[in-house]
Amino acid sequence: MTQFKAISPSAEVNGEAVHAILDGVGTMKQAALEMLRKYGIVDPQPGKWYPQQAWLDAFKEITEKIGPNTVFQIATKIPDNAKFPPQIDSIEKALAAIDVAYHMNHRGGDIGSYKSTSTGPRAAKVVCANPMPCAFDRGLITSMAKRFKPAGAAATVKHDDSQPCRSNGQTTCTYLVSW
Repeated sequence: MTQFKAISPSAEVNGEAVHAILDGVGTMKQAALEMLRKYGIVDPQPGKWYPQQAWLDAFKEITEKIGPNTVFQIATKIPDNAKFPPQIDSIEKALAAIDVAYHMNHRGGDIGSYKSTSTGPRAAKVVCANPMPCAFDRGLITSMAKRFKPAGAAATVKHDDSQPCRSNGQTTCTYLVSW
């Protein structure tokens, strides 16, 4: 899996997830709508499904024209927009729920995955094997970690540079989470 290339040509993303782009771009909402429209996503609506490749094409253009920090910000809005399983009450459950939510908001063949594993009493790693850009995955994991961290704890998310990276043509990226 490389960034911005759907694994399956039949993969789709729901309108709720598409709306995260619009919530995350701030004052660039009109530009984002134009980028989505350019790739065939016109007036995205919750409950509707759109080609994942079109969504990824829009992300690629946003990354190139606006920057990866905007993609990070978009991803932090995913938990506010996309469907997530109920009853998440800990950071461990939140990190595991990313994969469940990803599959709730995508369909149509192989879409990839997120695999969370505990690495210590207040640490985990998340291996991302999907076509999303690195900044997106880091933003999504950061948002979930900060939202569900224990009271008084600080959550940090770092890309594990000792592991493969999709931005270098590899199939996965790994993130280290501590709290």
